[in-house]
Amino acid sequence: MATYDVFNGDADGICALIQLRLAEPMETELITGVKRDISLVQQVHAGKRDHVNVLDISLDKNREAVDNLLAAGCSVFYVDHHFPGDKLPDAPTFTCLIDTQATTCTSLLVDRHLRGRFHRWAIVAAFGDNLNAVGEELAAKAGMSARQTESLKTLGVCMNYNGYGATFEDLHFHPGDLYREFVRFADPLELIGSAPVAWKRLSEGYEDDMARGLEAPVLSESGKSLVLKLPDEAWARRVSGVLGNELTNRNPDTACGIVTEKADNTYQVSIRAPLNNRIGADEVARQFPSGGGRKAAAGINTLPAGQLDEFLGVMCSFWA
Repeated sequence: MATYDVFNGDADGICALIQLRLAEPMETELITGVKRDISLVQQVHAGKRDHVNVLDISLDKNREAVDNLLAAGCSVFYVDHHFPGDKLPDAPTFTCLIDTQATTCTSLLVDRHLRGRFHRWAIVAAFGDNLNAVGEELAAKAGMSARQTESLKTLGVCMNYNGYGATFEDLHFHPGDLYREFVRFADPLELIGSAPVAWKRLSEGYEDDMARGLEAPVLSESGKSLVLKLPDEAWARRVSGVLGNELTNRNPDTACGIVTEKADNTYQVSIRAPLNNRIGADEVARQFPSGGGRKAAAGINTLPAGQLDEFLGVMCSFWA
């Protein structure tokens, strides 16, 4: 019997898996991708009596592959906070923890499942998913100092930043490698304190790319929405998601979009709902064929150049 761990390559997916494997150490087959590569379950070639854990990717986008695994005799444990589709699989070998509230994430669901055994990793993930108020509240309840809280926030943001890119080559670290490096630490503060090479490289890369992103030209701006444009370069693809988070944090009543050029005359789009009203990002994204995500944060993988004006119009009208 084999075990497969399928996880999003961002902070939430990695932190969720870290918690599971700290609780139950074992060698598994890892399947992951860049943050926007969410059709991952189809890469699992499992058979009868094999077990598959799926973390932080939409069931709606992987439903056919999940049904195929269940039909083959696999057991599936699914944990996620994205739109799951209209109906969950009805099979005795399928179990799930799915909650689409805008104030939760996959790692917080795993934290609840494990009764807080590795709570600080869940706090890292909350910050990585830009759930800053949630992360700060959890850290305060856990008796953490302001300095410790800020350290976990920085780690979460940098882990999330590492997941963005068109290919693995855009990233500083393959998400699987980052997981293997960080799972060695039951307490993320110990990781930070030991200053491993991975952490230093991530934090420096984040600071450099964010500085460039904040200087990007404004493509569209209204009273309730702001859209920036980034070039077709690796640094821009890396920073696109966390830049959207930062802009939203700085402008809490404004929806933010990051439009990144691609080589094939299309765009990759990140969408963030206003911080003070964390709904609507998924609705905007799903108006376009390759769009999806969650209420507070969503994206469009491939937006044709001819639809750019339409997207800008939707951003402006939805948050008028």
